[in-house]
Amino acid sequence: MKFRDYYEVLGVQRNATQDEIKRAYRKLARKYHPDVSKEPDAEARFKEVGEAHEVLRDPEKRAAYDRMGENWRAGQDFQPPPNWDAGFEFRGTDFDDQAGEYSDFFEALFGSRMRQGRAQQRRPSAPRQGQDTHAKVLIDLEDAYRGARRTIRLAMPAVDASGHVVTQERSLDVNIPRGIRAGQHLRLAGQGAPGIGNGPPGDLYLEIEFRENPRWRVDGRDVYVDLPLAPWEAALGAAVPVRTPEGSVELTVPPDSQAGRKLRLRGKGIPSQPPGDLYAVVSIALPAAATDAQREAWRTIAKAFDFDPRAGR
Repeated sequence: MKFRDYYEVLGVQRNATQDEIKRAYRKLARKYHPDVSKEPDAEARFKEVGEAHEVLRDPEKRAAYDRMGENWRAGQDFQPPPNWDAGFEFRGTDFDDQAGEYSDFFEALFGSRMRQGRAQQRRPSAPRQGQDTHAKVLIDLEDAYRGARRTIRLAMPAVDASGHVVTQERSLDVNIPRGIRAGQHLRLAGQGAPGIGNGPPGDLYLEIEFRENPRWRVDGRDVYVDLPLAPWEAALGAAVPVRTPEGSVELTVPPDSQAGRKLRLRGKGIPSQPPGDLYAVVSIALPAAATDAQREAWRTIAKAFDFDPRAGR
């Protein structure tokens, strides 16, 4: 997938005002509209221009796109960074169906936001409730084990008096319930967009994701940790400490444990009903043969076994 520079598509600067974005889109849309354009690639260009406008006309999506794309150029190979949109508060505004199908690049960035937006119900009568807003927040895995109260900071883009997109930040104290899993949502009543005509505010929905951690990997309610073993521990068995998000526990390693074997600690995953499990994945750590005595020890082991690790390959 290639990175798309939406500013380049519309022929505007990155600091363009929202009115400049609108004017550039209207000019190009007239130029490339398939019903009137004689350009050979008019339909493709019309869709490309419409897609760029869908992002840049929306202050929320534009601000998120700007932060994510500041180090990329058009045509570069691209994959969205994990949780690239964390901390941005989206209202879930509707997308223009007239713009046609969107590219894989667009769907990778905004597909879920688009579906949220289309789920919003318009209320024609006033006063009416403010829109619900959505934001992805990152928490530590340990918070899901113990529960926690955390201060989160959200960025809500807006348009200033000169027509430029600016970012307004706010902080909220949030209770993280014990046992919450990635992908679940916390509802904060009354913390969404303000109501219209003295209507009540909408709600804020926080989508939970875990921060990347070099020690643990999460799959649903199960947690995985790498367990390096010395060759003699793997061959003979051992009792070794394993660090879990709740603290260290002792794990019995069965004899003849091969690399890749998963040793389960039942109920030591994310707390829930039922709780998840924690899996220690065996790897074999080889000590360096740095001295003559150590090298001779390895030679003795080699002579003691009739073993070919490549047999059958």
